[in-house]
Amino acid sequence: MYPKKYNNLSPRIKVIQKLYNSLLNPGDVIQYPKSQYKKFIKDVVTGTLERTKLIEEKINLHLSNDINLTKTDKILKIILFAAIFELTFKHNTPKKVIINEYLLASEHFLEKIQIGYLNAILDKIAKELRKE
Repeated sequence: MYPKKYNNLSPRIKVIQKLYNSLLNPGDVIQYPKSQYKKFIKDVVTGTLERTKLIEEKINLHLSNDINLTKTDKILKIILFAAIFELTFKHNTPKKVIINEYLLASEHFLEKIQIGYLNAILDKIAKELRKE
């Protein structure tokens, strides 16, 4: 668990917040305040938004029996899409780090049962996307 001070600095929490805000306010310009993680946050947010269809295809290909995107909670879907974007395009970050970081960030947005579900889904798709 992060120290309390780190919770507000977690770049993945910021990613989730930016993606959620973008979903609620389509067309608004996304602001990226100065931060040591600004480039990372901007890369993941814009990458996730630009590749939504591709990410959706990956989910439908690998997780069609596990998740129904039309019935999935919006915030859970946002977290899942951002994590899949990173698993697919951020090869320098180990898959375990990506999964752990999103699970920690999801504690701010999801119930415990949803976090367990997210963990199972991310583990399954990570094995498919990052066969080592």
